[in-house]
Amino acid sequence: MLKLLGGLKGYLKWQEISTDSMVFRMHNLFTAVLLLTCSMIITATQFVGNPISCIVPSALPTQPINTYCWITSTFTMPDAFNRQVGLEVAHPGIANDFGDVDARKYYTYYQWVCFVLFFQAMACYLPHWLWSIWEGGLIKTLMNDMNEKLEDEDSLTKKKNVIMDYLVSHIRTHNTYVYRYFACEALCLVNILVQLYLMNRFFDGEFVTYGLRVLHFSEAPQEERVDPMVYIFPRVTKCIFHKYGASGTIQKHDSLCILPLNIVNEKTYIFIWFWYLILTLMLLGLMFYRAAIIFAPVVRPKILQLSSRLLELETCQSITKKIELGDWWVLYVLSSNMDSLIYVELLRELTKKMGEIHREG
Repeated sequence: MLKLLGGLKGYLKWQEISTDSMVFRMHNLFTAVLLLTCSMIITATQFVGNPISCIVPSALPTQPINTYCWITSTFTMPDAFNRQVGLEVAHPGIANDFGDVDARKYYTYYQWVCFVLFFQAMACYLPHWLWSIWEGGLIKTLMNDMNEKLEDEDSLTKKKNVIMDYLVSHIRTHNTYVYRYFACEALCLVNILVQLYLMNRFFDGEFVTYGLRVLHFSEAPQEERVDPMVYIFPRVTKCIFHKYGASGTIQKHDSLCILPLNIVNEKTYIFIWFWYLILTLMLLGLMFYRAAIIFAPVVRPKILQLSSRLLELETCQSITKKIELGDWWVLYVLSSNMDSLIYVELLRELTKKMGEIHREG
């Protein structure tokens, strides 16, 4: 277990060459590792400890009934959550249904949680996988180890000239590059929204308001409190087991089942609820920011200047007028991987070279 969790830290290590945004990495890498970690913890808890323990009469075998109730389903009575524990009901949600089958709330999802978390992690990692294929190592090739070791002046000049020659010879050919990246960022937002919708369906429409109800729980009057975590992830449920008696008559056995695994599930999903809310807001902000870059070219020089404060705004404005969005994005990404002084020299020389080509043209 510890070895498996330790292996996940490799996905969170610092990237020497960065071709994406911090929000993009938080969705693709941090969230994927978070979900995989939760899946492993729940899986280990499920198989190391007993995920369900049912109270059965001494005449019945305990383990078969535990297994039966785990693989089928257990249930509670929703109206019993509002009754006082110890006086009106034995446990939250546990009451006599008096044969009213429709009044029961069945729980079948707890056995699927570890698998659902795994597939959620894979869905979060998908944009990173797509971008690593589409990016093709372009920025790493252009950098040519400039970020890893000290270079003499001649070597730096040669490498800067290689970058300038590439940018000049491939001018106006990087729009596909940048739009593919923006599409991957948009896919992150789509993924989170789809996951929220599916999780809400998975928990019978209870997940969307789950975090808000947990926050309001402590503020509600004592007599009106219904713990939302216990309602969605009950610790005690009921299970009905049928068997044949000695004369062939069908006998009905009503059992109380304790679900210790739901203690882990409820904490896992309250954290996921708040994290997904934060991530959704950050991704929405990122989409507005990208829209401004695409549809308002006037902001590009200022953003380029902010990437390296040693640059003059006039230089950024001059180079931005001569290139398209894809070329501008490559320059912007290079600024986050290159030493500021070297980057400033590169951009000034590139601006002069582009100006000469423009005048000759």
